[in-house]
Amino acid sequence: MSLVTGIRDRRLEGAPTRTQSIAFGASGFPIQLMSQTFSAFVVYFYVAHLGVPAGWVAVAMIAHGILNAVLNPVVGALSDRLRTPWGRRVPWIGLGIVPLVVAFALIWMPPALPAGGLIAWFIVVVAVYDVAFVVVVLNVSALFPEIFRTTAERASGNVPRQIFGILGMVLGTAIAPTIYGSLGWPAMALILGAVCLSVLAWSFAAGMVERSSGAPEDAREEMSWREQLTYTFANRAFMPYVLGSLMVQTSVAIIIAAIPFYVRYSLHAAEGDASILLGAIFAAAIPSIVGWSWFVRRTSPRTAVLVGVAIFGVAVLCFLWPASVLGAALVGLAVGVGVGGLLQLLEIMLGQIIDDDAARTGHQREGVYFGVNGFVVRGSVVLQAIVAAWVLTASGFDASLGDAQPATVDGAVRIMLAVVPLGFTALAWLCFWLYPIRTPDA
Repeated sequence: MSLVTGIRDRRLEGAPTRTQSIAFGASGFPIQLMSQTFSAFVVYFYVAHLGVPAGWVAVAMIAHGILNAVLNPVVGALSDRLRTPWGRRVPWIGLGIVPLVVAFALIWMPPALPAGGLIAWFIVVVAVYDVAFVVVVLNVSALFPEIFRTTAERASGNVPRQIFGILGMVLGTAIAPTIYGSLGWPAMALILGAVCLSVLAWSFAAGMVERSSGAPEDAREEMSWREQLTYTFANRAFMPYVLGSLMVQTSVAIIIAAIPFYVRYSLHAAEGDASILLGAIFAAAIPSIVGWSWFVRRTSPRTAVLVGVAIFGVAVLCFLWPASVLGAALVGLAVGVGVGGLLQLLEIMLGQIIDDDAARTGHQREGVYFGVNGFVVRGSVVLQAIVAAWVLTASGFDASLGDAQPATVDGAVRIMLAVVPLGFTALAWLCFWLYPIRTPDA
């Protein structure tokens, strides 16, 4: 039996096995590796290393955010309606893996071009990356609530996925500076690309399984785009969730983008020391995921998220004061506990919303919900780019000065890392407080 036939004939009945859960969860590693490497270093790479004006990069990032946002609901709706012998989600994932990894690598391997040419390269390559990323990641995400069907199953099943995801973040944001610092950016791109391709291929072959009854032929196919959007945005649980998620994602994106500047221009440490700070965050997040899984099973997604957001916000503010990498790393440990909670809990909450919608409407619409969620939260990329460009420009930052930056840069970077994310986190807490589902399951 060929691999294609084997994938076509697989169907999940009952709860997934441990092997299937681990293999499915392994997809979190390459997804987060690419996503966090991009978020953490693309502005720094193009501004500080290639010398592209920060304003130009901000405009390119806004274009990237808009394209990615628009693609999410389109791909989500198409995925929900797709009918093939291989299922609704699996074909998209299988076709998107190679283009995704190749485009990711090319982002860090631009030819020798002037600033205008580099921006053109960035826009074209990132557009390909965006399309492939949405196709793969949205469909992997849409499989999660189909494979794991209750809050208890999702709390347990999401643990390996988030642990793999954090390991991907570590490699992408804590180890990446070591690689590009010693071997260069192209070598980093090739090494990380090879790792991503290998893990995605294994996860796809062993863990991407659809249910035999996961896509019945029903009235869902007759819903217009307007009806899809109306049902989604009329969901009283979805609106506070998606706005809160946007605020959280913006906070995390700003923090990750600010850390390389913080290490170099506020702590006056070597570039590679960003690995220590980011590593502390993720080292604390990994064991905390198990604790958050226990906590959400004994309370509810709403209660657990409120606690996690509060811990995250208070810890982030403490980045204002350290004067050394060690002090900042200790703050990072506290931040990591909150990060672990957010990583573990947000998709569990979205799964609860999807279940509630299916019970009320009779439609299984994982793709649309993850797509619209992706559309909204991609605004975090735009907000991150605006904040970074505004703070750096207002502070007088000049890449050509190297480490000899104006004194105002230190304070501005600390505000970007601590105060601005706290503001977004407070808004997130308010949104989740308004979330109406108070029980463990919908």
